Amino acid sequence: MPEMTEDTEISLLRPPVVTIRSAKSRDLPELNELIAALAAHHNDPAAITPEKLERDLFGPMPWITALVADTGSGLIGYAILVPLYRAQEGTRGMDLHHLFVRDGHRGHGIGQHLVARAREIAKNAGCDYLSVSAATGNFAAHRFYEHMDFKPRPVTGMRYMQALA
Repeated sequence: MPEMTEDTEISLLRPPVVTIRSAKSRDLPELNELIAALAAHHNDPAAITPEKLERDLFGPMPWITALVADTGSGLIGYAILVPLYRAQEGTRGMDLHHLFVRDGHRGHGIGQHLVARAREIAKNAGCDYLSVSAATGNFAAHRFYEHMDFKPRPVTGMRYMQALA
């Protein structure tokens, strides 16, 4: 069956056991595939590789935390956390940078479990807040995050970027 990037009406049976856990080295190829699937879902190019993931999850300077939803026979979702800091307040936070559940497995609570575990990790790291962003027109995501007690905070101003290479 070809990889589907659009939400479909398909709803597969919820696996009897889904474990939310930290990503391990053995997950890198499948996690890489899930990240590419999310990029395709948003019509974005994906330059991620298992080697980049290994560097950023397990390298000498780990940059991200990744959670996976594991059925025992494969991964059906993931979340990536990236540290944040508000210098004027001296507060730590985490950005829920990615949250993705495979098509066919949505609506079974997997995303909620990933968010709950992300919240735990952020609290255990001494964070005061968890943030997430969703595209302006992604109303399903807006409803999901508001249902999970995230409060909307409209972005003001511009974000600038400068390439370093």
